[in-house]
Amino acid sequence: MSRVIGVVLLLLSLSPSAAQAGGVFLYEVGTPDVGLASAGWAARAEDAATILTNPAGMTRLEKNDLLLGFQALYGDIGFTPNSQTTVSGGDGGNPVGWFPGGGVFYVNPSSDSVRLGVAVTGNFGLGLDYDDDWAGRYYIQDGTLLGMSVLPAIAWKVNDKFSIGAALNATYGIFDTTVAVNNPLTDDDGSLKLDDTVWGFGGNIGFLFEPNDDTRFGLTYTSSVGLDFGDVPEFAGLATGLSANLEASGLLDSKIDLSMTVPQTAMASFVHKLNGRWALLGNLGWQDWSSFGKVDVQVNTDNPTSLTVDQNFKDTWHAALGAQSKNESGWSFSFGAAYDSSCVDDADRTPTVPVGQAWRFGFGAQRRMSETFELGLAYELAWAGTLAVDQERGPLSGRLAGAYNEAAMHFLGASLRWGL
Repeated sequence: MSRVIGVVLLLLSLSPSAAQAGGVFLYEVGTPDVGLASAGWAARAEDAATILTNPAGMTRLEKNDLLLGFQALYGDIGFTPNSQTTVSGGDGGNPVGWFPGGGVFYVNPSSDSVRLGVAVTGNFGLGLDYDDDWAGRYYIQDGTLLGMSVLPAIAWKVNDKFSIGAALNATYGIFDTTVAVNNPLTDDDGSLKLDDTVWGFGGNIGFLFEPNDDTRFGLTYTSSVGLDFGDVPEFAGLATGLSANLEASGLLDSKIDLSMTVPQTAMASFVHKLNGRWALLGNLGWQDWSSFGKVDVQVNTDNPTSLTVDQNFKDTWHAALGAQSKNESGWSFSFGAAYDSSCVDDADRTPTVPVGQAWRFGFGAQRRMSETFELGLAYELAWAGTLAVDQERGPLSGRLAGAYNEAAMHFLGASLRWGL
């Protein structure tokens, strides 16, 4: 019985956390939307990035349109443990730091009413890399979860006021995580490593309605994408007793199913021109994070043990408001603010997904350099404030309590656009 208890505690403390290392959905991929804090997401449709935000918007592009987005993200989310933490160790340093992003977007007007497009980008995932000796090492040491999407798209202009578009979302998922293993009665930690790559498939559909030249409304839906990760765990440095427990239970070399779901989303947006220079933009959105929070951990052996862990993720809501200003010199400026609710309560937050409610503030500038070329620069601050953590998962992982203070992400974006 003691062997079974030991194995169950090990899996409870390691596998579910590892399955969600750094998972996060981003609006930012280096396009001009960064400067608007995503305001007008599904209705702006002013460049080829509309393939991602609302494929119906491609009908507004009259020429071949190529957009390259480049982005540097800097995450500052240092953790401070408090006196309730039972495992010795440091604060982990800054687990995010610099992280690259961006995308390539191209739209071709194949006829007066039909547009074809393709995009390659990634707005799901992140990487975490804590110091090896930090107090939460039995929850996670480092992890990468990325989704890179290829989006072939088509749009049809039904009439002068209404368009519809759709895109296939072929997502290449990359999963890699390492967690320390607490060796009882020894001072040396072992480790567990899991990694896998898979393809997952979904789709986007969008609608664009333009009642007049000054106003348009956009609605877009992105389906969920299943990423069926699974791997035989790679253990190293295990104490003899713990290794024997795992081997006797058939779990030392058994495949663990770590399937997860990229959330489905919906966004409604508007753009309204106030006059010849100014336009107002806004969003209301929803993300189905409750489906991502349920992770099934299955150990496939002749005598399988199945553990289902609900991380208590919940759906999130989004709102944004922004403005654009254009002048005759070829410059345009954008401003925006947005709010996203938290996908976890404080009691359910873990160091593997250190997220909470977020306020976004963006500023951008674009310059028409010639008749066919436009340069854009943008900055956005995503502010999460204090993110409390208090987790306890048995004697092997111990209790981790404290907070990420003044957690924030900074996005620097640059875009190059050719309208050929």
